[in-house]
Amino acid sequence: MKPIGPLMWEHRLIEQIVPLIRKEIDRIENERMSDIAFIETAVDFFRTYADRTHHGKEEDILFRDLMKKTLSADHTRIMRELTAEHMVARTTVRALLEAKSDFMRGNHDALKAIAKLLHDLVNLYPPHIEKEDRQFFFPVMDYFTKTEQGAMMDEFREFDRSMIHEKYRGIIESLGGKGVKIKLT
Repeated sequence: MKPIGPLMWEHRLIEQIVPLIRKEIDRIENERMSDIAFIETAVDFFRTYADRTHHGKEEDILFRDLMKKTLSADHTRIMRELTAEHMVARTTVRALLEAKSDFMRGNHDALKAIAKLLHDLVNLYPPHIEKEDRQFFFPVMDYFTKTEQGAMMDEFREFDRSMIHEKYRGIIESLGGKGVKIKLT
């Protein structure tokens, strides 16, 4: 299997949140209310799964290794665009969390901001995923030997394996705990 296989599987899960977000946008626009638990869960999904886990493998492993290669101008441009889109996603999710907090403090105007930010995510992810799947992932695999691709797959597995520990160590630290540093071997 090529390293893009797991990344594309992750895309399929990310795509499944889009109709759920659209449903929440409809609730906000039609009922003038929001499901705060949904917003919190969506923020966690985007931060932990879409950004830290998925974009983490792309940026910290795939893109890092691609930067060691002599890429075509087109592939370099697309990789820069993808990285910029990841930054937009992070900023949007951070703003969504802030808007949710504002709404919880009684600022009812924040509901419009929540709806807009959810729209922004719905408008960002499908074309972003399509760009990666159809224009970038397959061609850039040609820059790597089978051995390099195998090493990348191993690094992806190790990256994923450590994610659950990173997430919950962060939760304990945010709750005021010291967090235990554990190195997995």
